[in-house]
Amino acid sequence: MPEISQRGVHMPASPIRKLAPLSDAAKARGVKVYHLNIGQPDLPSPLSALEAIRRIDRTTLEYSPSDGYRYYRENLVKYYEKYNINLTPEEIIVTAGGSEAVLYAFMACLNPGDEIIIPEPAYANYMAFAISAGAVIRSVPSTMESGFALPPIEAFEELINERTKGILICNPNNPTGYVYTPQEMEQIRLLVKKFNLYLFSDEVYREFIYNDTPYVSACHLEEVEENVVLIDSVSKRYSECGIRIGALITRNRRVHDTVMKFCQARLSPPLIGQIAANASLQENGDYMQYNFDEYKSRRDFLIERLNRIPGVYSPMPQGAFYTLARLPVDDADAFCAWCLSDFRYKDQTIFMAPASGFYVTPGMGKNEVRIAYVLNKEDLDNALTVLEKALEAYKNTW
Repeated sequence: MPEISQRGVHMPASPIRKLAPLSDAAKARGVKVYHLNIGQPDLPSPLSALEAIRRIDRTTLEYSPSDGYRYYRENLVKYYEKYNINLTPEEIIVTAGGSEAVLYAFMACLNPGDEIIIPEPAYANYMAFAISAGAVIRSVPSTMESGFALPPIEAFEELINERTKGILICNPNNPTGYVYTPQEMEQIRLLVKKFNLYLFSDEVYREFIYNDTPYVSACHLEEVEENVVLIDSVSKRYSECGIRIGALITRNRRVHDTVMKFCQARLSPPLIGQIAANASLQENGDYMQYNFDEYKSRRDFLIERLNRIPGVYSPMPQGAFYTLARLPVDDADAFCAWCLSDFRYKDQTIFMAPASGFYVTPGMGKNEVRIAYVLNKEDLDNALTVLEKALEAYKNTW
C-alpha cells in the first residue's frame, strides 16, 4: 500500500472535532448532546444577508475576481474606518474564511523550516496551517493564573534565531478570551521592529470585548506597517460560519502580490458568501449590540456557574466567546470522550474540546477544556448541571 505523506502524518486532528464520532453515536442512542466544543454561534445571521441571498437573480453563478468583488472590498474599507484602520481596497484580499487567510499568509511569507512564535494556548488550526506550509511553531506559554496575559517579552526573545520569521497573535484570543492591552501590543511592536519580523494578527473577534481594555489592532501599530498581516472573517461577528468569507489585509505590496498568486490558483472566493457578507455590512448598531449583550450575559452566567462546581476554575475571559476551564480530572481528553461514550444524565451529555489540542508543549492543558458559550443560558445551565454530575460520576471510575 502506498505511504501517506509525512505532512499528512504530522497534521494534527482537530481537538474541536475529533470526538465528533462519539457525539454522533450518543445522538443515535437518543442522548441530547450540548455542544460546548465549537465556536458555532447560535444567534441568527443578519436578515439583510439572508434576504440578499433570497434576492439573487443571476442566471449564472460566475467566478468572482480572485481578490474578491471590488464593491465588497470598498465597503470593507468603510467598515474598518470605524475602528480607525485606514485601508484601500487594494490592501484587502477576500478569502474563503479566515482559515484560508492564515494559510496563504504562511505560504506567502514563510519558507519550509522557518519558525513562528505564538503565545500558547492557541487556536489549534494554526498548528495545522504551519504544517501545511512546512513552517515550525515555537510557543511561549501563558498561564491560567495570569488570566492568560501576554507572557514576558523576554521569553519571546529567547526563542528568536536565524530561522524566526514571525509572531502570531489572536486578539481577542481564541481559546482564552484574553484581550491584549495597549502596553502588551507596544511590547509586540517593539519586538517586531527590532528583529524585522512579520506580525500575523487574527482579529476576528474585535466586536466582542467586554471590559474596558481598548481594542488595539496590529494595523494601529506605527513603524511596522509593512510587517503586519491582519486576518479577519465574518463567521463570528455575523454568525455566518458557513458562507466562508474572510479577509487577508496587508500594506506590504510584495506580500499582497504573492498571496494573490495563491488566490489565482484557487480561482475565486465564494460568490454567494460575498453577497451575504456585503449585505451584512449594512446592519445598524442594533444587531451587533444585541449579539454583544447576549454573549456578555452568557459569559457572566457561565463563569459564575462554572466556578461554583467543586474543583473547577476558569478565569474571566475579556473577549470572544470562549473560556478555558480547569477540571478536577487527570486527563481531560479521556474525560471528554467518556462523557460522550459512557455518561448520560437524564438522557443528556456534553461535548467539550480538550485543551491539550490548543497547546504546542506536550503535557500542557491535560486537565483543561475549552468551552464555547454559544448556547442560550437555559442550555448552558443544563449543560453545566450535566458537567457537575459527570465529574461526580467520573470520580468513581478512577
